[in-house]
Amino acid sequence: MTKITLYHGTNEKIVSPTFGLGDDRHDYGKGFYLTEDIELAKEWAVCRPDETNGWVHKYELYVEDLKIKDFQDYDTLSWLAELMKHRVASDSRRYRMLATGFIEKYGIETSDYDVIKGWRANASYFYIAREFVRDNVDVELLEEL
Repeated sequence: MTKITLYHGTNEKIVSPTFGLGDDRHDYGKGFYLTEDIELAKEWAVCRPDETNGWVHKYELYVEDLKIKDFQDYDTLSWLAELMKHRVASDSRRYRMLATGFIEKYGIETSDYDVIKGWRANASYFYIAREFVRDNVDVELLEEL
């Protein structure tokens, strides 16, 4: 069986991954977020300013029978549309209207997948998303960033 090793960084000593949990406002929506990069998991483990210790949990995932959507197989606009489905880059009415059209045009269906694989996003990407939708950043710069 084909398996991959993944890591989850958290402030929780004991973690039991449970289907259907998580925050819909995260990059790819509800789910259990993992990384192949142990150093990134270590960052996640201590990302809360009020916590002094964190934990990195190691998992082996058998992927043979899983449906995996890998955003690296799609263009940057599809990835950005997925992030915009779940995160709000601006409270402005104009952004919300433009974002809806952007998601309709570039978004791809992900609900039928067991695993969604993609790049990490943070607050700076949503600044870029807002500026892109407002036509202040061109697609070449978006892809480079």
